[in-house]
Amino acid sequence: MTMYLPERVLIAPSGFKESLSAVDVAESIAAGIRRVLPGVRIDLYPVPDGGEGTVEILAKQPGCLTHTTKVTNPVGEPVTATWLEFPEQSVAVLEMASAAGLSLVPHDLRDPTATSTRGVGELIAEALDSGVDRIVVGCGDSGTSDGGAGALSALGTRILDNTGEEIGAGGAELARAAKICTDGLHPRLAEVDITLACNVHNVLTGPTGVAHIFGPQKGASPSQVDVLSDALNHWADLLNHTFTPKADLHLGAGSGASGGLGAGLMALGATARDRFDVLLGDLPGTADLDALIAEADLIVTAEGAIDFQTPRGKVPAEIARRAQVTGVPVLALAGSLGRGAPQVHDVGIGAIASIMNVPMAIEDAVRDGRELLIDAAERTLRLLMLGCAISGRREETVRRQYTRES
Repeated sequence: MTMYLPERVLIAPSGFKESLSAVDVAESIAAGIRRVLPGVRIDLYPVPDGGEGTVEILAKQPGCLTHTTKVTNPVGEPVTATWLEFPEQSVAVLEMASAAGLSLVPHDLRDPTATSTRGVGELIAEALDSGVDRIVVGCGDSGTSDGGAGALSALGTRILDNTGEEIGAGGAELARAAKICTDGLHPRLAEVDITLACNVHNVLTGPTGVAHIFGPQKGASPSQVDVLSDALNHWADLLNHTFTPKADLHLGAGSGASGGLGAGLMALGATARDRFDVLLGDLPGTADLDALIAEADLIVTAEGAIDFQTPRGKVPAEIARRAQVTGVPVLALAGSLGRGAPQVHDVGIGAIASIMNVPMAIEDAVRDGRELLIDAAERTLRLLMLGCAISGRREETVRRQYTRES
């Protein structure tokens, strides 16, 4: 009996928030696959998506310089953040999550009405001071919803209330903003191209705005979601009044990136682009993902949660979209399967599986993510082998029947 097993597997996952980086996820899946197919060729391509781990992945590219600096985290404490420089192309790359990510906010302080993106502005300012001509800001995994106000303050604006006093940090304070003074803006902002590598599906305001969609994930109560929604709507109006943005700051593509950081930086002239077009396309030295896809017999992707949001610009959907060009089958593993998870089949993902094998608290799954992922990869590959065996048996039966009839 002939059994056709994959000879080359591409593993192209996202990270699992607050559990495993994309590099860790890829290596864990590979370990599980090798339990079943020890001789299979495996290509690892942890996918930089703008969120946590983006800098870690891109830092491996040739000619890249790594810089570390102290900035302000979302709750006002110092944190060491890393950004990259590609001197030959005069490009800097940073991830906002290293300065304002959700993982930097202690669980008892998770309140997006109060957290700030000030550290992101500090990172951008350092990149501006370095003399680069272009800055790429990876947007994802944020712990903030301040519309980028903190970042703008760090870049030299003063955001004042009706009495002329500067407002405080956080999204709720935006409701008090009456004027943005721009006299102190960093002088190189006008000279440098800033690109936001983001999920362009995220918008700032309205029922699908960041307050309603992502506020609860960052710790907002229902009443705080309403406060944030109103405050961000007011903030967008003030940004439009102060600056002359090229894009719609309320509902424009990417305006809601990272809790509205997108809108804040777009007001200063930044351009929001699809994160995969930026991070997998026009940065120096990145491997050719599409070539690896075309050469694979099977692709395994993954993310922390597969749900109704996955088809809207998440890593597994992007991998499946690219795989459809050559018809390579795609399997997706997830920390959890949420509402609307079956919708991913419509974008080309052939099968999905959760890494959790018994009911467990999310805290336990986060803690044991590596072991759960290795075991899940092994289980799904064994199911795949069973399917291959059935297919091979059916082929052998048909061959014998054809031989008899001949």
